[in-house]
Parts: sequence; C-alpha cells; structure tokens
Amino acid sequence: MGWLGALTKWRRARILRRAALDENLWRLAVERYSFAQSLLNAERARLKDCVNLFLHEKTIQGAGGLRIRDEIRVSIALQACILILNLDLDYYRGWVEIIVYPDEFVAAYEYVDEAGVAHVVHEPMSGESWLQGPVILSWADAEEAEHGTGYNVVIHEFAHKLDMLNGDANGFPPLHADMSRETWSQAFTAAYEDFCARVDRDENTLIDPYAAENPAEFFAVVSEAFFEIPAAVQASYPEVYRQLALFYRQDPALRLQRGVRPTHDSRPVRR
Repeated sequence: MGWLGALTKWRRARILRRAALDENLWRLAVERYSFAQSLLNAERARLKDCVNLFLHEKTIQGAGGLRIRDEIRVSIALQACILILNLDLDYYRGWVEIIVYPDEFVAAYEYVDEAGVAHVVHEPMSGESWLQGPVILSWADAEEAEHGTGYNVVIHEFAHKLDMLNGDANGFPPLHADMSRETWSQAFTAAYEDFCARVDRDENTLIDPYAAENPAEFFAVVSEAFFEIPAAVQASYPEVYRQLALFYRQDPALRLQRGVRPTHDSRPVRR
C-alpha cells in the first residue's frame, strides 16, 4: 500500500470512529432488503461501514418539495453500497450529489433528426445518472424495490455510475485485471440479442423488458435483477450471471440459498 492508500485508510478509519448511524434506522433498512438480510455478519458490518463513509462523502438533497429524512438517506446509501460491498467506495469517485424527487421528474433532451432539425423532448423519469454529475431519483419509484420483481431504481442508477467510470454508459464497465473483456463481451452480446428477440416476440420475462432499450440499460437492469432476483438471471443467462458475480465479487443467488427468497409480484412500469 502506497502513502496515498495509507492516508485514505487512516482518514476512513477516523470517519468511522466518529460515525453515528442510528441503529434503529439501520436495522429497519437491513430488514427491508433481502439482499441485505442474507449477508453474513461480517459482510453486513462491512456494508454498514460503507454506508457511513458514503453518507459522509455524498450529499443527498430533496427537490420538488421532498424533505430528506434520515430514513431516505440510509435507504439510498444501503442500496448504493451493496453494489460496491466487495469493491471500494472509490468506484463512486468524481461526483458528490444525489437529488431525490418525491415522484417522477421531467427531464429535457435535445436531439437532431435525419433532416437536421433540432428537437427538445420532455420525458418523465424515475431515475437518471449524469456522467461526472449527480444521480437523480424518484423516491416513489425507489420505494417500489423489494417486491420480488427485480425492479430497483437505486441499484439501476448506481450501476450506470459504475458503467460510466470509463466514459459514457455502454454496458461495458471497467473490468478487474483477472477478468476477460472478450468473455464479458461474448456473454453480454449473446444475452442482449436473445433478450431483445424475446421482447420482440412479446414473451413474458422475469427480467424487465426495459433491458432491451440498449446495452447500457441491459447492464443496469440485469444488475438490478442480479441483486433482487438473482436466480432469475442465473437461470436465464448463466454466463451473464457469472460475469456479474466476477465484476461485483458477489454471489447473491448463493446467499439467498441460505435463507430469504423473494416472491414475484407485479412489475412497476418504467419511464
């Protein structure tokens, strides 16, 4: 470990010594999410440390009249940190702000069509991630998580953040040194093409059809399902599941075999 790594370790230890996360709020947050309930005690303790550090480094603020309660802060931080439980908080480097609306918010997009005409589109959104900018969330949609559908807007948007570590989101985040870019590409390309074909045939899929939008959305949606309904990903696309397990350095399906199993319910509609 170099001097910079040692300094970071010292600074984080100092923050954790002073951390005062409300124990009741933490317990309620853990009990809400099956992916947190199924953690071993050591993993849960590590997740709690990550949440404390995340809340120290990131600013969570309300918009549209939403007052940010501690319950909201802890819930968002826990879901964001489950992705980096076995990685590092540095994976969320380069930005600080999370903006939370009470419900869907409207985003404006500009594009130029084939005739060279510029258009501005206003679209309702449940979440959005900006390259080197904030994460924006709808709290109403965030509360739809953990209904056994695989839907989790917080995990979705923070998966985009990981994807953006090497530029615009494209479904190809920076891989670890022991991972193969070729194997990742083959697994995700084959799964994405198959999934799009299934959606085109109007097949019922446990994974949200929104994953067919583009490769970046496929990665984010499958990441949601990986943590929320891992058995569905493992059964549908085992090679993708294997790559996600290597990337996140976690095996949620194995964890859930130890106890909690989500049940399937109706799926929220994305916009």
